[in-house]
Amino acid sequence: MNNFLEIRNLSKKYTGVQNIEIFNNLNLQLSDNQIVALTGPSGCGKTTLLHILSLLDNNINGEYILNNKNLSNLNKVQKNSLRQNKIAILFQNFNLIEDLNSLENVILPNLNSFNKYSSSVEKGMNLLKEFNLDKRLNHLPSQLSGGEQQRVALARSLINDPELILADEPTGNLDPENTEIVINYLKNLKCKKRLILFATHNRDLVNKCDLELTIKNRTVNSL
Repeated sequence: MNNFLEIRNLSKKYTGVQNIEIFNNLNLQLSDNQIVALTGPSGCGKTTLLHILSLLDNNINGEYILNNKNLSNLNKVQKNSLRQNKIAILFQNFNLIEDLNSLENVILPNLNSFNKYSSSVEKGMNLLKEFNLDKRLNHLPSQLSGGEQQRVALARSLINDPELILADEPTGNLDPENTEIVINYLKNLKCKKRLILFATHNRDLVNKCDLELTIKNRTVNSL
């Protein structure tokens, strides 16, 4: 198996009045070209693992290797660059900019990567069309439903063609029709040397994935 993503001997704990160990000597190897579901009860560490893989959590021990590059000791600028161009994360709260419309929210990361405005707009419009949002281009987040905001956030996370796509409950606010649209789109993406990993409680969604990982006893196991 081609280890596109590899975690070696990772440990993570929260310290305070009471020390809480989240992961202990976690090892994980994943290949690209697949969709992976991350499952487990609430509070088991699914979101924490997504934050670690997206380089948002620095207080860890262990090694993190992505596409043959060790990311364990990168500085802040290097991590920001990877999140801008190689690693995408979709949060549960979407993090849309309230005074930008749907299209402006989607194209912003592409413009920040110094792409031409015209090409960014074309790419953003195509993505929004893929997610049935071509009639919501000029709507502000406050004018969108929760499901529409979620799809805008997903389009934004994909516009720079990331190699690793991470998501926390990516279909949690979507109806069955739009859930199917999102899953089919992600299935097409996985064939382009990408790894897609998301946390979910949705068993129907898990059944459509290539692999299920579950967090138990401070480590990750495949099912």
